[in-house]
Amino acid sequence: MLLIVLVTILIVSLYTDIKSRRILNIITLPTIIIAFVFHTYTFGLSGLVFSSKGFLTGVGLLIIPFILGGLGAGDVKLMAAIGALMGTSFVFYSFIYTAIIGGMIGVFIILKTKGFRNSIKSLLINIALFRSNQGSLSISKVSEGKISFPYGIAIVLGTFCSLIWGG
Repeated sequence: MLLIVLVTILIVSLYTDIKSRRILNIITLPTIIIAFVFHTYTFGLSGLVFSSKGFLTGVGLLIIPFILGGLGAGDVKLMAAIGALMGTSFVFYSFIYTAIIGGMIGVFIILKTKGFRNSIKSLLINIALFRSNQGSLSISKVSEGKISFPYGIAIVLGTFCSLIWGG
């Protein structure tokens, strides 16, 4: 039953994140409630602890990127829902796969948009400015804007990897 719930929320979240760049509360919040109720009803206090630890791990893994503005709240809630549903170990491995996949997607997007060349140019300019200013580092203004993508894609793919290959 939990796998059906997990796969359903992953597919729906993937669709909504690609379509509207949002992971909906109507998906994540009921999943969190279902996870807590199911585990508590089935395993009692230890089930509540299991869901709580998974939930807190899911939140904890993405809270800093969220605070820094790199992720949306929906991404954090999706990871929290995965944790509450599947537990600490599962959400941790999902996060590892997610980070790897997210990094690969990010590198691909940078290379595709020629941002890599601009990043190297900015680095070289900073090194030259550092040398010319005798140790005081100036920040280059060579920036072409923010590159982003719906991170829910990486979360969903990372979670599927965790389902298939485990830890």
